[in-house]
Amino acid sequence: MDHPPGGRGGQDQPAVSEGPPSCYRHPGRETGISCTRCERPICPECMVSASVGFQCPDCVRGSGTGRGATAAAPRTLAGGTIAADPRLLTKILLGINVAVFIAVLAVGDNYRLVADLDLIGIARDPQLGQVVGVADGEWYRLGTAMFLHQEVWHIGFNMLGLWWLGGPLEAALGRVRFLALYLLSGLAGSALTYLVAAPNQPSLGASGAIFGLLGATAVLMRRLNYDMRPVLALLALNLLFTFTWAGIAWEAHVGGLVAGTAIAIGMVHAPRERRALVQYGTCALVLVATVVTVVVRTASLTSGA
Repeated sequence: MDHPPGGRGGQDQPAVSEGPPSCYRHPGRETGISCTRCERPICPECMVSASVGFQCPDCVRGSGTGRGATAAAPRTLAGGTIAADPRLLTKILLGINVAVFIAVLAVGDNYRLVADLDLIGIARDPQLGQVVGVADGEWYRLGTAMFLHQEVWHIGFNMLGLWWLGGPLEAALGRVRFLALYLLSGLAGSALTYLVAAPNQPSLGASGAIFGLLGATAVLMRRLNYDMRPVLALLALNLLFTFTWAGIAWEAHVGGLVAGTAIAIGMVHAPRERRALVQYGTCALVLVATVVTVVVRTASLTSGA
C-alpha cells in the first residue's frame, strides 16, 4: 500500500497538492486520513481510534502538537490493540509457510508430506493402499493444505503477497482480527475447492488466504478513501491469471476472496457501539458457511458408500 509522495509547489508560493499527502511518520505512504487533533496525515499503521475519527501516536501519548487529553486506550482502525511490531503475525505466518516448504523438500520421497497434508476430497492413496481425504474424516486437510507448497515460484508469489498485503492489514486491524481474516479466508477457499473440484483432485497452497487479504485490502483502501485503481488493477490481474493459467485452483482464490472481503467489511465498517458484535458475528457467519459447505459436500460424497 506504499505509494510515491504527492507533488509539492514552489518554495516561494503556497504548496500545490498533486496527490494525497504522505504520512508524517512514514514519508512515501499516501493517505487521505488526518489526525483529528494535530491534523497531520497518518497511514493505517499510525491510526489510533478516538471518540471522533483517528489520532496519531504522538497525540495519543500526549506529546504531539495536538491539544487535549491523552486517549485512554489506543486502538487500531478496527478496534484492535496497537502493537509494537505491527508485522509480527505476518512474519510468523510467512515463517510457517517457508518452514513447511523446507520440510516438504527435506522429506522428499516423492513429496510424501504433501500427500499426507494436501486438500483432497476422497481418493485411494496408491502408496498406502487405503482411502484418504476430507470425506474420509481427515478434516485437518482443509487447514494444513493452506501452508503447503511444492514449487518455488508458487511459494514465492504467495509469500510476496503475504508480505505486501499482510503488514498494512495487520497494522489496521490488529493481530487477532488479522489472524481471523487470514485463517477464515484460507478455510473458505479450501471449502469451495472441496465443494466444486473433483474429489480425487489434490489442492494446496496459501492462495485462498492471500486472495482474502487482497479483498480485505480493497475494502480497507475504500474505507480510507485511497485511490482504488492500483488495488483493482492488481485484483483484475490476479483473477486473469486465476482463470487462464493451467493447474490453478480457482475455487480457492474465489472462496478466499469472497470470505476476506466479507470479513473486512464487517471489521472496518462496524459501528463503534456494536463493533464486537458485528465483527465476531461476521467471522462466525463465514465460519458457519464454511462448515456447512464441508458437511454438505461430505454427505454427497459418502451417501453411496
